[in-house]
Amino acid sequence: MTWPDMEPVKSTRIYEEIVRQVKALIAEGRLKSGDQLPPERDLAAQFKVSRASVREALRTLESMGLIEIRPGEGTFVRQVSVESLIEPLAQVILSQREAVGELFEARRLLEPAIAGLAARRATQDDIHEMERILEAQAKEVAAGLTGLAQDAAFHASIAASVRNRAITRIVNALMDLLTQSREESLQTPGRPTRSHQDHQRILAAIRRRDEAGAYRAMLDHLTAVEALVMGNGAESRPASPAKKRRASRRPA
Repeated sequence: MTWPDMEPVKSTRIYEEIVRQVKALIAEGRLKSGDQLPPERDLAAQFKVSRASVREALRTLESMGLIEIRPGEGTFVRQVSVESLIEPLAQVILSQREAVGELFEARRLLEPAIAGLAARRATQDDIHEMERILEAQAKEVAAGLTGLAQDAAFHASIAASVRNRAITRIVNALMDLLTQSREESLQTPGRPTRSHQDHQRILAAIRRRDEAGAYRAMLDHLTAVEALVMGNGAESRPASPAKKRRASRRPA
């Protein structure tokens, strides 16, 4: 195939711009399921960035379920039919507050159960990938940024760890549809730090194979984010004594 022309990357957060461009190529149909991406060195030359930035972008795209990296073979676009069906509705849905609430309800029903399943199924490699993502998120937050890309990648990595392609696609679709509202919530002072702490708590439960703990940690996280986005004030309410005791046991 003839590889599409690339735009030189100018963003300071380089790998996110690479992710954006590749996602756009897939959404436009210029990259199709089964297409092979050029080698890292060729992508780095076309984007005019380092191979490290390309590698980070590919990891993120893989966590999102958009590409598959096959050792010894190359990198290939995965089947993304669920997202391709849902994405055209994204802007319509995001303009309707009630529908955003329904998407959060779907997340509350799905993601805590997925986190519990991840506590049972995640391999050590999966857990190491989650740790790597949270380390990157910590650096972004420390630099005063939102860590939005790492937030999405963390949730996608949990979904990917359960080894169910339907779950992976559904979670990625939900995350894409809620990108705008999640980005707005992460603009709130202190929210990126809280989000990272919530992620650490979820990961700690997955690491110790605590299904109930992973379920609860994810549910608490999603409830707090929904409260902030939907503006019902729950985020600023004082924590109950039970919640305070649980919070005191969270990893730093």
